[in-house]
Amino acid sequence: MSDLLTADRIEEIGALGFESPDPAALVAELVSAVDEGRVADPADTGYALLVAVDILEQAGDLADALALATRAIAEQPDDNAYARAVRGGLLLRNGRSDEGMAELTALRPLLETDPAAVYLIDELAESGRGDTAVEWLTGALDAILERTRTQQHASEDAQDEAAAMIYGLAQRRHDLREEQGLPHDEYDNLADRLRAASNHALDALDDGPATLLFWPKAEFDALLVRWPAMADSHPPTWDEHRITVERALVETSARGGTDLGLVNGTVDGLAAFAERAGSDPTDEETLDEYADSLDDAGITSWPPGRNDTCWCGSGAKYKKCCLPRSRG
Repeated sequence: MSDLLTADRIEEIGALGFESPDPAALVAELVSAVDEGRVADPADTGYALLVAVDILEQAGDLADALALATRAIAEQPDDNAYARAVRGGLLLRNGRSDEGMAELTALRPLLETDPAAVYLIDELAESGRGDTAVEWLTGALDAILERTRTQQHASEDAQDEAAAMIYGLAQRRHDLREEQGLPHDEYDNLADRLRAASNHALDALDDGPATLLFWPKAEFDALLVRWPAMADSHPPTWDEHRITVERALVETSARGGTDLGLVNGTVDGLAAFAERAGSDPTDEETLDEYADSLDDAGITSWPPGRNDTCWCGSGAKYKKCCLPRSRG
């Protein structure tokens, strides 16, 4: 069908958002495609609805935004914690405090296991509940630190995961408390120490460069056509490629990485680099060296602001593009 709603179109609508002269028409386009079964990839149905939710919320239509957020949860093939958190925040902002807190409280344990779950904190903060957000972050830090003390023989991976969680939660808590004008406490001091040591921690982890190589959509498609062997070391689709890059950046940041960014690769550029170096363009070492060779001026800093244009080039806002879609 020629009128299928593709992921690219959803992203385009998200980029237009409230700045469009007719945001209601954008919402109608998204919702009608869902109603009529015209979403090209059924897995994007909830995503389309969440983009509509964002447009409605920006327009001040909190009631309709809440209705669509509720529907987005129902449309997801699996449980979607991010959509549930959005709904919880909207319940709070619609004056339904008990229901909103119940929704978010049910998700609260994720703060102890999932580095991306700070979206719960975002919803609380945006709803004027900064005190509760700090309380939840404190509780999560207490729990993780206690777990590390009692599981002294945990695997190296488990220890790394705990360190990532402690770093990310401590920084978010520290930022919130600074916004509230609160004096430093023990966890604030910990956040300062971890931030000061972050570059050393990143070097010790040896998890790769702080700047990652990213292939824009047209280049990614051309990459797999020119060198089919790349399919063995790259995701099968561009969408999965950008999600993989986003997750790698999230994990590196949580473990102490700073000054993170991306450089955009081109097929012609890689081919020319490999020819000059006399190396195989499909070799991982060649790809790393090619990324290092790219001009520093071409680095895209990561992460963008939640309301800024997404780093992947879709044109959509970060919070409605790679940020939530990498949390599957």
